[in-house]
Amino acid sequence: MGGALLNQWKTGPEKFAIVDPMLESAPEGVSLHRDADELDGTFDVIIVAIKPQMIDDVMPRYAELLNDGGYALSIAAGASVARISKALGDAPVVRVMPNLPASIGKGTSGVVAGPGVSQAMQDHAVEMMERAGTVLVVDEEESLDKITAVAGSGPGYVFEIARAYCAAAEGLGFSHDEARTLVLSTMEGTIAQALDGADKSLEDWRNSVTSKGGTTAAGLDALNGSGDLDRLMKATLEAAFHRAEELR
Repeated sequence: MGGALLNQWKTGPEKFAIVDPMLESAPEGVSLHRDADELDGTFDVIIVAIKPQMIDDVMPRYAELLNDGGYALSIAAGASVARISKALGDAPVVRVMPNLPASIGKGTSGVVAGPGVSQAMQDHAVEMMERAGTVLVVDEEESLDKITAVAGSGPGYVFEIARAYCAAAEGLGFSHDEARTLVLSTMEGTIAQALDGADKSLEDWRNSVTSKGGTTAAGLDALNGSGDLDRLMKATLEAAFHRAEELR
């Protein structure tokens, strides 16, 4: 995810340096280093883009590299603001939860600012994340955990729904490629229409394509006539939210 976001971030005015002992090359204009000791100078922002279990061992080495008035921006899922701040010598921390479509500039990210984060720091973090898509700023980490459940993990749900939809289309006799085209194009167009017509509720959009006694009505009755889909989605988000709380 760090690499995916960097491809969006590097369109801005900042200069970036990566520390990664395994990476073979960096995007154009970005310097690559094998170890923190190779870094020259200090930085206005330190981006925490490592696995959460590495934070306590790795990040203290970077505390002295953060400029006075700088902050840390963390995309380390499951690592709290307090934990990251402690590892960086009580630095101000903006915690971000992005999702996979950020890699193509279509992401949805939650942002929460920890203690000591100035408005200018938060504004800079939001502007960076807006280069990768839509941003929602929240006031507390519990809300960020909820964003994790809805948007951070959301692409997984969408991919699984699309997979089942494609499998059902194949069951009607379409080839895999035909089913994929039909399903993904239908989903893409439907979502684009809903986004373009935000003044209209999703229920209204659904009703606009549903004739009484017609094919869509029959399909919807099988899909959610008993309310099972509503219950499954509620259980899905609650399970992801509780897991996000446990990880923090």
